Amino acid sequence: MENSMVQEILAKQVLTVAKAVEEKLDDEISALDRMDMDDIEALRERRLQQMKKMAEKRNRWISLGHSDYTEIPSEKDFFAAVKASDRVVCHFYRDNWPCKVMDKHLSILAKQHIETRFVKIHAEKSPFLAEKLKIVVLPTLALIKNAKVDDYVVGFDQLGGTDEFSTEELEERLAKAQVIFFEGESSLNPSRSGSHSRRNVRQSAKSDSSDSE
Repeated sequence: MENSMVQEILAKQVLTVAKAVEEKLDDEISALDRMDMDDIEALRERRLQQMKKMAEKRNRWISLGHSDYTEIPSEKDFFAAVKASDRVVCHFYRDNWPCKVMDKHLSILAKQHIETRFVKIHAEKSPFLAEKLKIVVLPTLALIKNAKVDDYVVGFDQLGGTDEFSTEELEERLAKAQVIFFEGESSLNPSRSGSHSRRNVRQSAKSDSSDSE
């Protein structure tokens, strides 16, 4: 008896959703029917312009090194990279197992999220940056937007506390910080969860450039 009631409720919910989807489709079809040839041509032209802009943006990203996970050889190159790209994920690493695990996931995400540049820098060979950005635990990801370190992923604590986390879990964490874009992003909480303060990389480079050379 109880199962039949649950099934009846579910059936009603499915019908309600189906009806809403059908009504939305009807509205879209009606809107298309009302469009004349000039409207359709304008819509087509707008879409072509959007596609052109996206292609130009994609080409620019690739020219800047997006789509590859690469190592930054020096601190000077770090500042150049974060100024050139709006979104950067920088892995501060040393040669150990946890950092190699992070490398594996970042290599995958770099190819999936061409809108963001993925790089790594050896923390022990970058003392100025490590001190300025308070890098203590390795691996640490600095999530940089518009030349500012906006958030951090420190170790694996935010990824289940284990090195067996999935690429999707890391992807969700980066999307929550809005340093990458992906479907379903709007359902994530955009608030920052890192405990570090917001640091302006551009200002750091300008005021302490002699220390970084």
